[in-house]
Amino acid sequence: MRQYPNNKSLSSPSPPPSSLGSSPFLVLLVVITLVVISVFIFTLGPETSSWSNSLPSPLTWRVGLYGNSNAFASFAQSEHPAVSYNTITFDASIPEDQATLRLGESDAEAAVAREAVKRYSKLEKMEANLAKIRSSIREAARVRNLTSIHEDPDYVPQGPIYRNANAFHRSYLEMEKLFKIYIYKEGDPPMFHDGPCRSIYSSEGRFIHELEKGKLYTTTDPDEALVYFLPFSVVMLVQYLFVPDSHQIDAIGNTVIDYINVIADKHPFWNRSLGADHFMLSCHDWGPRTSSYVPHLFHNSIRVLCNANTSEGFNPSKDASFPEIHLRTGEITGLIGGLSPSRRSILAFFAGRLHGHIRHLLVEQWKDKDQDVQVYDQLPNGMSYDSMLKNSRFCLCPSGYEVASPRVVEAIYAECVPVLISDSYVPPFSDVLNWKAISVQVEVKDIPKIKDILMGISQRQYLRMQRRVKQVQRHFVVHGPPKRFDVFHMTIHSIWLRRLNIRIQD
Repeated sequence: MRQYPNNKSLSSPSPPPSSLGSSPFLVLLVVITLVVISVFIFTLGPETSSWSNSLPSPLTWRVGLYGNSNAFASFAQSEHPAVSYNTITFDASIPEDQATLRLGESDAEAAVAREAVKRYSKLEKMEANLAKIRSSIREAARVRNLTSIHEDPDYVPQGPIYRNANAFHRSYLEMEKLFKIYIYKEGDPPMFHDGPCRSIYSSEGRFIHELEKGKLYTTTDPDEALVYFLPFSVVMLVQYLFVPDSHQIDAIGNTVIDYINVIADKHPFWNRSLGADHFMLSCHDWGPRTSSYVPHLFHNSIRVLCNANTSEGFNPSKDASFPEIHLRTGEITGLIGGLSPSRRSILAFFAGRLHGHIRHLLVEQWKDKDQDVQVYDQLPNGMSYDSMLKNSRFCLCPSGYEVASPRVVEAIYAECVPVLISDSYVPPFSDVLNWKAISVQVEVKDIPKIKDILMGISQRQYLRMQRRVKQVQRHFVVHGPPKRFDVFHMTIHSIWLRRLNIRIQD
């Protein structure tokens, strides 16, 4: 029992009322009362503060599926930066009427609260479902067979072209069942919701057009979406906003800033995750630079880029490499095929402009030097580029000004084994495909040794690689409308994998 200075307990007889005013007891009683009231007010303060100016605190983090740095073979296990706000957390486990009472100021505010509870509980259900899928893919990855054990009426992934055929197939089937994309409606063509369907940037335009048709993976209900597409086309922004010879792209970057501000003000989803469940797509060399105008877009969002250069901030655990496909006329038929291996008379071939130092080194070393390694900065009159591809065993694919090159897909179409010559380039679908099985990778410093490297590949090994190139074609072919496992679906799968790599909480 607490004792006081006069050594009398609280149960001791009280002094006469006339003596209370002069005793220390009264002072102590007043102090205790003030302390209790202060604590009570302090405790209630945050609960009674205005909630209308607060946002739910987003917490987004990376969740690893495997154990190394490759995005599919292993998702990066690093925590995504959390953003803190002065908030009231809407707990989905609280019944709606209790949430109304907890927040209740007016009927309008109560309605907003009920809607928030519904929305966030739906998000929690989706995240719980994704957690199960992550677990199932991990389990599928334990199967080391070269052939998927899952049944499929169209195609069963198999062979060494895959890092893990069974894990890929399980992930792909789950994607088809669950993945939903919401396309923001804001923005007007041609800079938004549009893109070129021919030329070197055709990959960008065709993807935007196929997605905008709304027949595959898209939803009109943003609350059921797992990712959100930012439908600007960097190619079209450059065409309409860039002033030639100005060396300035601020108008392009500021347009993207304004667009993000619009969708962040109008919708809750960007602020909820700081952009981590949003994606942009660009095949223009300036795609990465354009994204840097919005730091959260650059560092948090999924960037689907042809220019997949790790030395310029491309992060394979959250960004996806996008194949660059040069559709000269826009036609997508008649692009596949070449001579049989026994009829291919040229060891290696390249023709292209002198864009970048790697091509300068290649032309300087090999132009007019060897009939087995035919390198041109300009094709002679009467020589067909396509025929040369289809008559070559190996097709040289050096980077230009940027790391990506349409020659990688051109080689695959021509059933010619690609020879990748680049620094810091992440090839498309590297999280699924085993590029060592379908290509030769040559470091820039080894350009003088190209012939020795290629001649060192046995006939038996070359034939295996060439068969694998023919097998992997299905993942790079453009179809209209898209077909399962083609380049459109593989790009969607790359985005799906990166959405699996994060977990979002309100």
